[in-house]
Amino acid sequence: MLFFKNRLLLGIRYFILWLLYFAFARCIFLAFYYTKTIELGFLTVLKTFWYGLKLDISFTGYLALIPFLLLAVSVYIPKKSIGFILKSYTFIVLAVINLFMLVDVILYKSWGVRIDSTLLNYINTPKIMLASISLNLLIGGILVWLAISGLTIYFFNKHLTKALNNLHKGAFWEVPVFLLLFGSLVLPIRGGIQTIPINQSNVYFSNRMFANHAAVNFIWNFANALTHKTENSNPYKSFDTEIAKKIINKTRNQLLTGNDSILTTEKPNIILIIWESLSAKAVGVLGGEPGVTDNLNALAKEGILFTNFYGNGDRTDKGLIAILSGYYPQPTHSIIKTPNKAGSLPMLTKEVKNLGYNTSFYYGGDTNFGNMNAYLRSGEIDYIVDGSIFDKDDWNSKWGAHDHILLEHFMKDLSAPSLKEPFFKVGLTLTSHEPYEFPGSYKFGKNSEENLYKSAQAYTDKAIGKFIEDAKKQPWWKNTLIVIMADHGHPLPKHEGYFNGAKKFQIPMVWAGGALKQTGITVDNYSSQIDFSYTLMHLLKGNSAKFTFGKHIFNNSDQQYVHYIFNKGFGTLSKNGSFIYDYVSNKPVIEKGNFQPLDSLGKAISQEAYQDFLDR
Repeated sequence: MLFFKNRLLLGIRYFILWLLYFAFARCIFLAFYYTKTIELGFLTVLKTFWYGLKLDISFTGYLALIPFLLLAVSVYIPKKSIGFILKSYTFIVLAVINLFMLVDVILYKSWGVRIDSTLLNYINTPKIMLASISLNLLIGGILVWLAISGLTIYFFNKHLTKALNNLHKGAFWEVPVFLLLFGSLVLPIRGGIQTIPINQSNVYFSNRMFANHAAVNFIWNFANALTHKTENSNPYKSFDTEIAKKIINKTRNQLLTGNDSILTTEKPNIILIIWESLSAKAVGVLGGEPGVTDNLNALAKEGILFTNFYGNGDRTDKGLIAILSGYYPQPTHSIIKTPNKAGSLPMLTKEVKNLGYNTSFYYGGDTNFGNMNAYLRSGEIDYIVDGSIFDKDDWNSKWGAHDHILLEHFMKDLSAPSLKEPFFKVGLTLTSHEPYEFPGSYKFGKNSEENLYKSAQAYTDKAIGKFIEDAKKQPWWKNTLIVIMADHGHPLPKHEGYFNGAKKFQIPMVWAGGALKQTGITVDNYSSQIDFSYTLMHLLKGNSAKFTFGKHIFNNSDQQYVHYIFNKGFGTLSKNGSFIYDYVSNKPVIEKGNFQPLDSLGKAISQEAYQDFLDR
């Protein structure tokens, strides 16, 4: 009986060790984001441990499956062999989970959610995936991983060794008892005997989203996302399909026409510059930080400034499909990474080719990242420039050629005698992406991540300013529309309120060039990237109907709206109110103004946009 007791105590000790580990991991997460943690207050911080214990217990149940099975067979196997197997399993698992813990901590700053299967969208290109991380941070992260792994392995080894020393062969009747205990692990794994197994909603307890995220067990969240992929079902379904479409069309159908007398010609040359990570919070003319985008601020006064313009997603791959395909991004997927689906999307480059345009795409980095190249090729673009043509000395250490190098090459092609008009040319910048490395002085210094971000944006602004200055000297300027917009917003500069609030997604868009009939004006209509392709094709008298989610930016109705997507949630905005919804808690995060129509509209768009993704 004593041997049975020792065996049982080993199982209990093993379970408790993992619970202590997850409490330790939560401490690291809270300490890393200490400024957010301090805002929560002591009691709320304690609650993250109490509520988070539910998912900690659940994942510990998974981790204990093999050890509890070992306890059953340890009746017959020498403790030395059991100890070797148990420790080997545990130490390997610890090292792997520690790695995920650090990745989760680092990515949360940019993604605003705990780690999930989204990571797998980028893991097939690890070199490029790591481009957002500076060398010092990468080396530091590896050293921290080794240190934490060494510390946790030492802690587990010390306590397991003590328990294993008391382990001896036992009686036959112990085998079915421990097999029963092994089977009973289903209870902590599913969170009890209730009908619905435990999920993230069970640990959400606060109106402060950071507190809820801190309570979520990071590795449970990742494993759950892997095992609950919804490839053939729509997790965002709120209405019958016909009802959802009626809700959308009731508003959208009022917004399909607008002021088309914007341009001096029906077929202008078009240059679209997509600016990496530029938030409206960094643009002075939009009420953002002064002195960051001096050239863009000046250009806005010469052309058309859109004061309520938003990105539809939070990464470049999502911004590209919104801009060029008028297509909503997916909350936890990226259609651009599924070539057979992405290839079926409408594409602005195809549509302008049908109108006689010559098309080009310029990017200083690797277009293979995230299957961007396959997506661009499906757009039948005549000429694509990527980082492979630039000297490696002109690259930053991570992403590709510096923006001023890319834009100089862009202008060189635009100045060539062989240039054919009309043309549609797209340039995608990259230097203002983490880790913010570029030549020359840092206007705002390097003493904080926010100042690094602003310095990088100021650098790109200077490069674009030089590009516009040179463009104005070209013979094609008088017949050219230049559009500048960001690919997505950014957490920086820091903003008050909800992480995925509207301020994070607001971005600049400026139209300039000699082809504008009206200049020096602002457009206050609520619009977003997915409206661009629809509006442009409408102005060019092309096939705008292909862009089935877009609407006319120059329609001045108060019914104009914006819908953006983030991981497991959405925001829907209009002149009259805002509604932001979180699908994990299945609760609204923000309800402001006249939000009731936006509630059903946002849910209907999320449902139908994702269903379209599934159906392709």
